[in-house]
Amino acid sequence: MQVYPNRFAASLNKGLQPFYLIFGDEPQQKLTAINQVREIALQNGFDERQTLVADAQFDWQKLLEATQTLSLFSSRQYIELELPTGKPGTQGSKILSELSAKSNPDILLVIYGAKIGKDVQNSKWFKSLDKQGVYVPCYPLEGNALQQWLMEQMRTQGLHASSDVTQLLGEYCEGNLLAASQEIEKLCLLYPNGNPTLEQVEQAVVDQSRYNVFQLIDVLLAGDSQKSVKMLYRLESEGIEPNIVMWALTREWQVLRALQASKQLGQPINWNQHRIWKNRQGLYLSALQRLTPLHMQQLQQKLNVMDNALKQSQVLRPYVELCHLCLLFIPMPLKDFALN
Repeated sequence: MQVYPNRFAASLNKGLQPFYLIFGDEPQQKLTAINQVREIALQNGFDERQTLVADAQFDWQKLLEATQTLSLFSSRQYIELELPTGKPGTQGSKILSELSAKSNPDILLVIYGAKIGKDVQNSKWFKSLDKQGVYVPCYPLEGNALQQWLMEQMRTQGLHASSDVTQLLGEYCEGNLLAASQEIEKLCLLYPNGNPTLEQVEQAVVDQSRYNVFQLIDVLLAGDSQKSVKMLYRLESEGIEPNIVMWALTREWQVLRALQASKQLGQPINWNQHRIWKNRQGLYLSALQRLTPLHMQQLQQKLNVMDNALKQSQVLRPYVELCHLCLLFIPMPLKDFALN
């Protein structure tokens, strides 16, 4: 059974399941979900907790031993197994499948790790555990989902913030819910009355937003110049190699050019061919309305210049030039300005 993080607490209150699978790229949601299981487990008599890490050298017999060894002081065993890669291998898959076949009400197993794909979710061991337990996917929040999460976190901690405050927090902590949680805790300490103004929050909160190149591409497709510049600044501060951003921009130009060619020929766009899912198709349609064939030709020339310069290590401030290229995707009138 799949349960999203915002409904996980309610699911736990309905009763514990023998297995919990908590995976995803969002550490704050993952940590919150694990702590929620720990708390409910303790209330239900799971007084002893064992923690195992299934790395490359892990002996899977230790997991079997943990499920079969009860302490003199506790009749119920709570086990956490970190699965960093999300893939237990042949031996691990076999043992996890065995455990699913003989679930014990006095054994509670929580398995957690990074984001997993459909290949893992369709594996025998995962399906067998999921059938008797709960799968919690923890993914980065954006837009309205992020705003709702922030409002709920502030409400839970006694903060009565305006929509402007919530929006500011979202901008400062997007892609970094762990930082958002810390900033909310800070606001609770600074303003115990629970009602800080926008000005007070602006002075107290530090910009800790985090992004990746894929999020940058979506913002460029949406035509948001200000946010794209902010994202580039954050990517540079996190040490992301310029070549990675360059690769993403070049790839996106290729996709847009192919879509534009289909449109010019009067052919329907084959979204599946380009692996563009329904939730992102609107972004591409919006970009195609802004970018003319002439814009795409000029952008191609600039991309080629930048690609050659990077390969020859001739770019002194690569992120300045990358900003130039990104704004051409909007597009902004920079075609007559040289990259250097």
